[in-house]
Amino acid sequence: RLLNAELDHHLDGEAATGRPNCRNGYGQKTVLTDVGRVRLDIPRDRAGTFDPQLIARYRRRFPGFDDRIISMYARGMSVREIQGHLLEIYGVEASPDLISVITDAVLDEVAAWQNRPLETVYPVVFFDALRVKIRDESVVRNKAVHIALGVRADGTKEVLGLWIEQNEGAKFWLRVMNELRHRGVEDILLAVVDGLKGFPDAIRAVFPEALVQTCIVHLLRHSLDFVAWKDRKSVATALKDIYRAVDAEAGKAALAAFAESSWGRKYVAIVQSWERAWEEVIPFYAFPAEVRKLIYTTNAIEALNAKLRRAVRARGHFPNDDAALKLLFLALNRAEKEWIMPPREWSMAK
Repeated sequence: RLLNAELDHHLDGEAATGRPNCRNGYGQKTVLTDVGRVRLDIPRDRAGTFDPQLIARYRRRFPGFDDRIISMYARGMSVREIQGHLLEIYGVEASPDLISVITDAVLDEVAAWQNRPLETVYPVVFFDALRVKIRDESVVRNKAVHIALGVRADGTKEVLGLWIEQNEGAKFWLRVMNELRHRGVEDILLAVVDGLKGFPDAIRAVFPEALVQTCIVHLLRHSLDFVAWKDRKSVATALKDIYRAVDAEAGKAALAAFAESSWGRKYVAIVQSWERAWEEVIPFYAFPAEVRKLIYTTNAIEALNAKLRRAVRARGHFPNDDAALKLLFLALNRAEKEWIMPPREWSMAK
């Protein structure tokens, strides 16, 4: 795949200079790798001017520059930084265009991954979003990259998909839910969301028996956005009585008590935000402590988002949606390799 991408880049360069050239089949070559001998089909061109840089002519040991390029790209290095690194460490001159072509070959894997079959039932699915800057029609826009992180029946995690959308709305979320349905998901037991507009209705429209639970920590953060800095610690302590209540009735009573308190009268918007989200808060109270620990926050997806943000931070902005998806997919692949054990709370929660 990578050699074909490199030949396409070479032929594009030939065409730009007016020299006629085209593909001319394949030649076989056996190279030594860390896992033994591998027979490769090396693409050829008619003019015989194609000299692969990943596996140069007469070279019999695979240097692994493709993995190095993709690994550096996944860690957030820009194309120019990768170019300089390859030249400094390995003495290989690779143009920025060539590096882009090599990493663009990953897009086929992204498309296959985004359409792969899923499990029939997920006990818990966390939905969240992070913002990235993407150039769109000559203007850099803040677009939301939505992530669905599913927990399988054995407690292991799996990223179900990535979706880029500038405006979050009911139609977009309905399309996402239907996509999950078409990929084999028959039911979601509990969906933990970040109070996104139109999202709960879209989930229930496709998975009518799913419980929709708002992320309590996101609700707390939103509440503290209204609070002066010197009051934050006291208000956060006062709000604990609401989400630590024994049941929904006790929680509602605690919310009413907070509304009548000095903090509630000073920050009326906090009470209003909890009241608006109350239908998605209620499911939280039905669970025992072991399950509450698991769904209290989207810690699992927040940790994932932190790794994705590190990868995109050095970029400033992306030239298009595909460039953003390519990097995020590679960063996700690295993160998923660390997911070996289920959460500590899973055995009791299950």
